[in-house]
Amino acid sequence: MKALLVSGLIAAALVGCAAEPMKLEQERSYVLEWIGERPLIDYSHLTLTLAEDGRAYGNAGCNHWFAPYTLQGDKLSFGAVGKTRKLCAPALMEQEKHFLKALETVQRWDVSPIEQVRFWPEQGKPLRFWPEEG
Repeated sequence: MKALLVSGLIAAALVGCAAEPMKLEQERSYVLEWIGERPLIDYSHLTLTLAEDGRAYGNAGCNHWFAPYTLQGDKLSFGAVGKTRKLCAPALMEQEKHFLKALETVQRWDVSPIEQVRFWPEQGKPLRFWPEEG
């Protein structure tokens, strides 16, 4: 009986110490790590910020991008993506094209067990982001 009481107290203490689940925050920047099954090219820096006014924007590795978005609970979608027109190395341009095309297919988001933010398309693997350190 005593062991059961101790186990219950430990479980209650752990629940009280549990961190709040991570959420997708507006006005916070996220850094992309993977596009579906592809890791990013070394030293490329792709970002995303969801503004409170319904605009998303960031760096696509070469160009700056922007798009309208809708966020309702775990549902997330992006409208047509626009970008600046700077040219970079062909591999960076290909990665940028793949990223921007993938954004337009996003349907929902979640947080992985390692606290990575994932944007899921209708089919396939997600875009995976980390919150940018302040």
